[in-house]
Amino acid sequence: MVVYGFEFTQTELILLSAFAVFFAYQLYFYFHYLRAVLRLKKQTAKNRINFEVQKFPVSVIICAKDELDNLREYLPYVLNQDYPEYEVIVVNDGSGEETEMLLNNFRKDYPHLRTTFVPAGATNLSTKKLALTLGIKAAKNEWVLFTDADCMPEDKCWIERMSRNFGPGTEFVLGYGAYFRKKGFLNKLITYDTLLIGLQYLGAALKGKPYMGVGRNMAYRKDMFMKNNGFSRTLKLKSGDDDLLVNRFANEFNTKVEIAPDSITWSEPEKRYSDWIYQKERHLSVSSAYSGTSKFRLAVEPAFRALFYLTLIGSLVFGNLITMIAAGVLFLTKFFVQMGIVNASSKHFAGRNYHFSVLVFDILLPLINLYLMIFGKMGTKAKHVYWK
Repeated sequence: MVVYGFEFTQTELILLSAFAVFFAYQLYFYFHYLRAVLRLKKQTAKNRINFEVQKFPVSVIICAKDELDNLREYLPYVLNQDYPEYEVIVVNDGSGEETEMLLNNFRKDYPHLRTTFVPAGATNLSTKKLALTLGIKAAKNEWVLFTDADCMPEDKCWIERMSRNFGPGTEFVLGYGAYFRKKGFLNKLITYDTLLIGLQYLGAALKGKPYMGVGRNMAYRKDMFMKNNGFSRTLKLKSGDDDLLVNRFANEFNTKVEIAPDSITWSEPEKRYSDWIYQKERHLSVSSAYSGTSKFRLAVEPAFRALFYLTLIGSLVFGNLITMIAAGVLFLTKFFVQMGIVNASSKHFAGRNYHFSVLVFDILLPLINLYLMIFGKMGTKAKHVYWK
């Protein structure tokens, strides 16, 4: 068969045409969703985003289970925010006496620190959901802002950055939670995975399709939580205290996104592959409870990505010289677009640069997710993890 003067077999045309379709979707995905954060950055720099001038009172809620060292190191960053009216509520979930002593000492210097606790003997499958519920009920303010005990806000204006999105009609504000940069392949894998997940859920929210957030850095209205009976619908799940709430009740009209570099929170990354795998497994297990439309959208991109690489290999193996050149050009175009968006976004969030590793992680991470979805189990060790 001759096309524009070049001769192709039927197999070559099918492979190259299919590859072009999957290539086009990959570009659409990156420009439409993952580049949305960079577009918001540009709009903010040009003062095209209207932020709230009023500084609403805020209640910051932190759940702590055996977090003595992390509270000692990171809690002062939350307590020393440059914000006119806020309280910090630490919910002690069965921690030892040393944790209570530490919190008592903090209260002497920080009167806006309050504490409560999960009653001994609580039998909830997820004591963190119980701890969060107790913290929310104890909150004096309508807006509740969440982070974890092992998290450090980037700057003293963290609360101010998140709160400038609190306005009429808004019920959710989604922020970005990064992991500290360390040496080693595992840390590079974790930071890349976190960046891509962040760009995806922030981008989806900016496009009016919010489906998740991270409890390390998000805010919502107390009234929204109470009128929807909090976590009552997800009590049988060990996790889902953050993303399922967003998935069920956030929409294009009541959700905003904050991406300022000084609005980031930083967390300690897992140091062992097994711990990271458990963490991934936990997130994937909760995604099965997402809405049907969310699950469909989340499944399309990995499926098209797999088909992109399969048809690329087919075009290179079974194609003629012209087919191979065309496939190579499209592949390199996608790779450089991907690398440009990923690195520009990573730089915005004070992350590292990725080069050839973009290709490695682009193939490796979906394979890990697929393996865990098919063969993964909530193992014995995972049952004792305080999910974050």
